[in-house]
Amino acid sequence: MIRRQDALDYHSQGRKGKIEVISTKPCATQRDLSLAYTPGVAEPCREIEANPDDAYKYTAKGNLVGVVSNGTAVLGLGDIGALAGKPVMEGKGVLFKRFADIDVFDIELNSHNPDDIIKAVQMLEPTFGGINLEDIKAPECFYIEEALKKVMNIPVFHDDQHGTAIISGAALVNALEVVGKKIGNVRVVFSGAGAAGIACAKLYEKLGVKRENIFLVDTKGVVFKGRTEGMNKYKEYFALDTEARTLADAMKGADVFCGVSAKGIVTKDMVKFMADKPIVFAMANPDPEITYEDATSVRDDLIMATGRSDYPNQVNNVLGFPFIFRGALDVRATAINDEMKIAASHALAKLAKEDVPDSVIRVYGGKRIEFGKEYIIPKPFDPRVLLWETVAVAKAAMETGVARTPIADFEAYKDSLEARLGKTREIMRFFIHKAQRAPKRIVFPEGEEEKILRAANIIVEEKIATPILLGSRTLIHQRISDLGLDLEGVEIINPGKSPKFGAYVSGYFELRNRKGITQPDAERQVKTHNVFGMMMVREGDADCLISGLTQPYPETVRPALQIIGTKEGVRKIAGLYMMVFKNQTLFIADATVNIDPTAEDLAEIALLTAERVKRIDIVPRIAMLSFSNFGSTQHPFTEKVRRATQIVKQRAPELIVDGEMMADTAMSSEILNELFPFSSLREPANILICPDITSANIAYKLLSRVGGASAIGPILLGIRKPVYLLAPGVEVNDIVNISAMAVFASQHEK
Repeated sequence: MIRRQDALDYHSQGRKGKIEVISTKPCATQRDLSLAYTPGVAEPCREIEANPDDAYKYTAKGNLVGVVSNGTAVLGLGDIGALAGKPVMEGKGVLFKRFADIDVFDIELNSHNPDDIIKAVQMLEPTFGGINLEDIKAPECFYIEEALKKVMNIPVFHDDQHGTAIISGAALVNALEVVGKKIGNVRVVFSGAGAAGIACAKLYEKLGVKRENIFLVDTKGVVFKGRTEGMNKYKEYFALDTEARTLADAMKGADVFCGVSAKGIVTKDMVKFMADKPIVFAMANPDPEITYEDATSVRDDLIMATGRSDYPNQVNNVLGFPFIFRGALDVRATAINDEMKIAASHALAKLAKEDVPDSVIRVYGGKRIEFGKEYIIPKPFDPRVLLWETVAVAKAAMETGVARTPIADFEAYKDSLEARLGKTREIMRFFIHKAQRAPKRIVFPEGEEEKILRAANIIVEEKIATPILLGSRTLIHQRISDLGLDLEGVEIINPGKSPKFGAYVSGYFELRNRKGITQPDAERQVKTHNVFGMMMVREGDADCLISGLTQPYPETVRPALQIIGTKEGVRKIAGLYMMVFKNQTLFIADATVNIDPTAEDLAEIALLTAERVKRIDIVPRIAMLSFSNFGSTQHPFTEKVRRATQIVKQRAPELIVDGEMMADTAMSSEILNELFPFSSLREPANILICPDITSANIAYKLLSRVGGASAIGPILLGIRKPVYLLAPGVEVNDIVNISAMAVFASQHEK
């Protein structure tokens, strides 16, 4: 429960309000200032004067939306005025930025005259790439939007109208599928004939609901032919030749109720007398037309959605406007048309049928979420909405001729959207694309685990690899069925019943018979999934192995060393973490394997890490870390690191490497260049080799928890064939990403 004071404190503490403007270019020197303003700014001004479209090249216009309101219909507060509505408009800006990386200026216009608003917004066209009209009362909002669409060449979108329509339209498509009804046959009752109600009715008609089956009800009752009280041309469009006069009349036998009106106007009896398997969208905020408890108490066959997050199926406009504008801006659309709105609805409807990421499940309490009566639309915090809906909107804009800069490569476009979600997503797209070019066979010893099965499903769909699942065939098939996955054709092997079991036992016995292993021991060991999987990789029946979801690292590392072994010339393996920040990527080793490495071990760890980093087209800059800078402290600990640095330089003189040095020195160009001009490291390091497992483990966990980095790993270095470890609590998407990295590593094996 949000207390009043909580809300006031949130808005008032620290920097007032919720938004700020930050510079995207450096402004630290006189030269920076001259480039940012006079005289340098004159050059882009001249270019734009000569070619107005260059405004998209030299300014923020292409990623800037104006959120415009006069405060006449704010949330559930009504006409509170432009100034009082400003917190809502700032909040809209926060959502644009958080969910779609779109910048916003909020514009509050102190006028009730729609022509004033039209004129003001029209004059703002040079500033913005799009206009989001917000909280303007009906019917003026219809007139304002229609007029602006006629005179402006940037998209204009009144979210109060279309947002609820688009999201509830997606919910309608899926709810009808769940109950087994055809959209052309259902009768729909709309409570509320304002901006949202009219827009919902129009979009539902575009989706396939017949106009003669649409009952529009306002505060005066059913909108019928011949009615004069409270009518306008927008309501007149839906006027029916009907004897129904009240909401109760209209709802008798109705298949769908769509409420965008007021608290408590729907009774239990109204729901009780709807058709079989009714669909109830009670979306009045903050309190619905009928509570979830009341509706479900009289009908156990209904599907219900509300505007609230504490009940199933939340219809939340944040699922729409950020992504619709993202797609529109990215193709420089001149408008947001019906086809783009319908594309958004269908994209959301399709996404709801996909497996839900663990990150989303965790946000919503940890309970499994799957398509059905209580999940017919995606959750607002599902990061995939950006990819699915934005792409659908952009494609629809192109297909309908309103896109001025069509997208030529949608795979590259998806990559750019992933990058907006964070550097980690951008990096992982690199590995996924590489994996898709030459997929490999990955064996999963923990093939019975739910997360592995869900990951395998995505791996197959994305064509990243060919999964091989170890475990009971019966149990795995049952779990695949329970989870609603499509893994038909994926190889499932029960180790003890495999035709190759005998050959693997013989091979394992030959490897380990002088290591205390007898023939019966070999048979018992090969029945364990990790050992069987390692034998598959050793014998070439799989290219890589991923394990560790349910067991400690040693249970995976030990058989990997015993069966697969290290690469030629490698004495020690190591564990590497990739730490991804917003603007940089660091590599930290060794955080998982070598507890107290020698100087020779540290040198080998550095060389193995450099080799792996080169594979992803990053030039290694290695810092050998200690608590001393270049001999400032004499101690066996510092001497070890000093000696390791010398070994690395001797073995790979082409590498940029130096040490021993402190961590702050390694990350500061100023310290390196001013205090240690002799160092071969001139720029901040991107590889940090820690002196022992304690410091490496502490460093990567602190950077992950406090520094805001995403930790990818551990990546085992030095193994002859790729074996990747799964950390405790790993999510399904992480398993998919690690699989892509394993395939990439396998592609580079000689």
